[in-house]
Amino acid sequence: MNSLRIFFLIFLFVPALEIYLLIQVGSVIGALWTVLLVILTAIIGASQVQRQGLQTASKIQSQLHSGGMPAVEIAEGFCLFMAGALLITPGFFTDSIGFALLVPPLRRFLISRALLKFKPVTGTSADVHNRSFSQQPGDPIDGDFRRLDD
Repeated sequence: MNSLRIFFLIFLFVPALEIYLLIQVGSVIGALWTVLLVILTAIIGASQVQRQGLQTASKIQSQLHSGGMPAVEIAEGFCLFMAGALLITPGFFTDSIGFALLVPPLRRFLISRALLKFKPVTGTSADVHNRSFSQQPGDPIDGDFRRLDD
């Protein structure tokens, strides 16, 4: 199944599920309380995303200052961005996924699972630089020249 079909099914399924859940919750606690609950989850979620986002930005800066590559922290920042988008989307299903992404151990687990699907590039930039420009025996030399005997 290609990714376009998957996205189509997601965009079809998720709003239908959200409408169903809103109707079910509204029939139990009332329409006004349902709307207030959706607004409250957006406010709480946005404040948590902001707090954790600032912490993650600080971690990224400290990694960069120490010369490290903040790959995991950048992935956490992306997860927090997705959590924020899901939490401001009205509905209980998207809120539950958004709040799940705000749980650091679960977020790190999901990131580690996602990173397993990609092969990391090993070596430092110095290794790449040395490999690109090191002269091996028999390699041609590129440069300008001028014949002196003419």
